[in-house]
Amino acid sequence: MLMAHPAVLARLMEEYETVSQLHAGGRHGAVRQRLEDVVYTLCVSTGTRDIDAALASARERMGTARLTDADGTAAA
Repeated sequence: MLMAHPAVLARLMEEYETVSQLHAGGRHGAVRQRLEDVVYTLCVSTGTRDIDAALASARERMGTARLTDADGTAAA
């Protein structure tokens, strides 16, 4: 399975948090549609079917990426 780059996942998670807060603030229409789009993209990018699993998978992927040296080898 293709995996999204950790930087892409970080941007999507940040956007999800921002749009979620706007949506919770009672804004609808375009904000609701953008939230649905970001949730869908996160799920597809992580190979999951719901946002909680997508966020957990993205966090795990980003954590794994931090444990890798710049040359692509695992940090000791």
